[in-house]
Amino acid sequence: MSPFRNLFALHPAQRDHLPAARIALSVAVPLIAVVAAGRADLAIYAAFGAFASIYARHEPPAARARHQAQAGVLLTLCVALGALLSGAPEAAVLAATAVVAGLGAMAAASWKLKPAGSVFFIFAVGAVGSLAHAAPLWQAVALAAASAGFSVALGLASRWAGEGLTGPVAPVAEHHGLGAGQLWAHGGRFLAATSVAGALGMATGLSHSYWAMVAAAAPIAAPDLGARVQRGVHRMVGTLGGVGVTAAVLSVPLQQWHIVALVILFQFLAELFVGRNYALALLFITPLALLMTQLAAPGAPGHLLQARAVETVIGALCGLAVVLLTRTAEERRLSGPSPRAPRPGAPGLPGPRRTPPAPRG
Repeated sequence: MSPFRNLFALHPAQRDHLPAARIALSVAVPLIAVVAAGRADLAIYAAFGAFASIYARHEPPAARARHQAQAGVLLTLCVALGALLSGAPEAAVLAATAVVAGLGAMAAASWKLKPAGSVFFIFAVGAVGSLAHAAPLWQAVALAAASAGFSVALGLASRWAGEGLTGPVAPVAEHHGLGAGQLWAHGGRFLAATSVAGALGMATGLSHSYWAMVAAAAPIAAPDLGARVQRGVHRMVGTLGGVGVTAAVLSVPLQQWHIVALVILFQFLAELFVGRNYALALLFITPLALLMTQLAAPGAPGHLLQARAVETVIGALCGLAVVLLTRTAEERRLSGPSPRAPRPGAPGLPGPRRTPPAPRG
């Protein structure tokens, strides 16, 4: 199925309501706590720590706790780095974010983290580093670590709801299966794509250039060539649709509590559909990200929406370019034009050739 036809495919549900509810609750509790304390400016640090809950869905409880703890440590370190970079020149923030993109992808591959890649690590460093005035380092780290710890605890408690005990349970490999050279090449693809995307995003003069870097990393994280191309197409189409959803939401006056409630709702909906149709999930992921940005640093909605659309297209195209330029010989063979069919009865060809199965994703 082509990436465009797959835009309309909705894969079967796999009890997605369980992880979706757990992840939404992991985000809800820290956000409600900081807003109730009158510190909505701290919500961004709590939210990034809570993103540890997104990892290891459908894994057995012990493996989920281990992988979420690893992701939580990485996310907390990314928040700390972003806080240290706050106020630095944009080029320095983007350069550091690109390095994190490469190293984070290598760490995720080594530890077999799912979702794969470094999208959330890029998001954390870029978003926090782009703040004009970040919170003190100790506050940022403490909030991110506390939220991550709560997410791990909730992930363990979710076994009582049956998550990881019944229904689909993903196998957990003991080794990432990549040699040292392959691992560095994997990280290099993320570094190259995000570096170019960040530079082009900065050249546009729009805000939030790190969004281009997030979009560039998204296709590379998919497992095979077909899934990577599909992910890039879905990223662009879904984000543009999500910008429309966000425009509708921001067309009415919103108080802080309205934004918090919408963030929680969109988080639940995003996790409900992300495994079934990535483009559909982006209709909720996009307003989720933009509302979080508005909560941390309110700005003009028009500029925010324009930047999200343009930076995402730039980044996704950069990611697709790196994906196609770094194809293996086998991937080039499978993605090339099909050989001309032989004439019926041609000697030496007793039967029709079998077409390789289309890559999943």
